[in-house]
Amino acid sequence: MYDLINALILGIIEGITEFLPISSTGHLLIAQHWLGPKSDLFNIAIQAGAILAITLVYRARLLAMAGGWREPEQRDFLLKILAAFAVTAIVGLPVRWLGWELPETVSPVAWALILGGIAMLAVERVSERGPASTTITWQIAIAVGLAQVLAGVFPGTSRSAAAIFVAMLLGLNRKPAAAEFAFLVGIPTMFAASGYALLESLQDGTAAEENWAALAVAFTAATVTGFATVRWLLAYIANHRFTGFAIYRILLGIGLLLLLPSN
Repeated sequence: MYDLINALILGIIEGITEFLPISSTGHLLIAQHWLGPKSDLFNIAIQAGAILAITLVYRARLLAMAGGWREPEQRDFLLKILAAFAVTAIVGLPVRWLGWELPETVSPVAWALILGGIAMLAVERVSERGPASTTITWQIAIAVGLAQVLAGVFPGTSRSAAAIFVAMLLGLNRKPAAAEFAFLVGIPTMFAASGYALLESLQDGTAAEENWAALAVAFTAATVTGFATVRWLLAYIANHRFTGFAIYRILLGIGLLLLLPSN
């Protein structure tokens, strides 16, 4: 029962923080400091639960793309999502194989939170100076793919924040449009990452040691809370800035450096 309660708490944390630009890794790091560490499969699988929430939120948009792919506008949008995912896969897999990523420990995560918060404040200010735009260019699609790799290399950056803000920096300065593209690109990205982690765990035998009941609880909790969080965030950013999230990141990063051990 204790393991199931822990999994429920972690799933709720993941569902809330995966889509807010505040880093799910940073929050899970804090939670697992008190609740105990989880396997890579567990951490990635609950991310897939949150991504399932995105699929549910954007189900009408996804069905429209699937059914209307012959229409130039729908096809163009779909191809750009696939291009961003392809860039993430082509660049990200060699990076993972070579081990080019910082450990998910306090110091690198905390600094990523702080620097990311400062970058968010700067990017939002710069993007607001340009004309309002909802146009997704090929440059934006490729940059979003690379941003996802960057977030993987630097835990604490936040995949959603990196994708949203690089899109805004390159001209997609209507926040709901930038968030929609970043979230939709996250669907194939995170499902692929979860499948890859599952394959690795099956190959090395660690899947047999996984608490699948706890993982199912966490996955479900992440899906439910992720759905509610995305709906709220899209409504919020339609009329508000990201400033509060940026300040929160900076304060959280400082708190991690001061309050938790560095490893």
